Order: sequence, then structure tokens, then C-alpha cells
Amino acid sequence: MNDNEVLVLDVPSVEEARKAAAGQWGLDPSDVAVKVIEEEKSFFGLLGRKLRVEARPVAPLSALRGKAMAARLLEMMELHIIPELSDDNRINLTGQDAGIIIGKYGETLKSMEFLLNLMTRGVDEGERIYLDSDGYRERRELSLQRLALAAARKSVKRGKPTYLEPMTSWERRVIHMTLKDDSTVETKSVGEAPSRKVVVWPVAPARSSSGPARRPGRRRA
Repeated sequence: MNDNEVLVLDVPSVEEARKAAAGQWGLDPSDVAVKVIEEEKSFFGLLGRKLRVEARPVAPLSALRGKAMAARLLEMMELHIIPELSDDNRINLTGQDAGIIIGKYGETLKSMEFLLNLMTRGVDEGERIYLDSDGYRERRELSLQRLALAAARKSVKRGKPTYLEPMTSWERRVIHMTLKDDSTVETKSVGEAPSRKVVVWPVAPARSSSGPARRPGRRRA
């Protein structure tokens, strides 16, 4: 946590400190932790009590700002979804409309994640915002792993490269990592975003007479 994420305030109450810090950082007051470091008593009831406090965000500012912006977007979309911050600072979208925000193959979720990162760019240089919806990313990762293994079997059987659907950098990385120890295939990303995709190439066995078989370029997400 840097100095910009700690405020020292002189306020009449802890609640006022939360509101002031939340307003400065663009957060919900519930996302601000306050610690009293000094208390000045009233003088015979003539002056009100004054507190000196330290205010800190309860998590990285970039993640909390992303959560606040997500809440505003969801409210404008009139969806019954609540953004929550997980232990790894990923924003989880949960509620009765969670399926709507995922979309087909996670396209709506990916689009919202992209939009939130654009909105927070320039506000600070914090970590990238990642969205999830009730464990969708874990389910998607398992699905991608199965897809990668199936593509490898198909490529080896046919002796031809297999082109997968366009994917995000995170999804392509799952494919690459799943097949990185498979000596029968090579993976490579081709194309430009948002149409960038993974190609799974079969690798011919080495021949002693001609030396090792030529292999395609190394993996690049």
C-alpha cells in the first residue's frame, strides 16, 4: 500500500471519516477502514469532539474502484447482480441475473471486464481488474483444458494443425499451459485481437537420417 492509499483526517466522527475518504477515492464508505489515532475532548461542552484518524481502503484501490464502477453499471443495466471482492481481489458478480452477465462463452463478462479496465485506466496504475461470476472462470478453465487435449488428439490423428476459436489472452494461456508438456504437439497464437486464436500443430517424430524434425515457432500468447 502506498502513501496515496492512507489519509490522515481531522473529523468529528468515524462515519464522517469514511464518507470523506470514500468521496476522495471514489469508493463506497463500507470499503474504507478507519483507525482513531488521537481524540481531542470537548472543552466544557463548548467545542465538539474532534478525532484524528487514519483512513485506508480495505483492499487495493484498483479492485475497489472496479467494484464500485461495476455496481453502477449493473444498476444502469437494471440487473439483479451484486459485485463482491474475493480473497484474490477478483470481482465476483453474483445474483439471480448472473447468467445474463456471463453471456455465450463468457462474451458479455469479457466485454464488461474490458470496459471496466478502460474506465479505470488513467485513474491509477493499479492491477488489472478481473471479473468472475459464481465460479464461471474455473468452469471455463476446465472446459478449455478438455478442448486443448481434444485438439491435440485431433491434430496428431489427422497430421494437420487444428485452429481453435478466437480467445482472450487468459484463455489462450490456459491452452498453451495445458499442452506445454505434450511432446506430440506445439501451440502458437496467431492473428490480431479480438480474433487472435491458438493453433495446435502436430509434431513429427525426429529422424536420425535428417536430424530433428522442424518444429513451428514457440508458444506466444
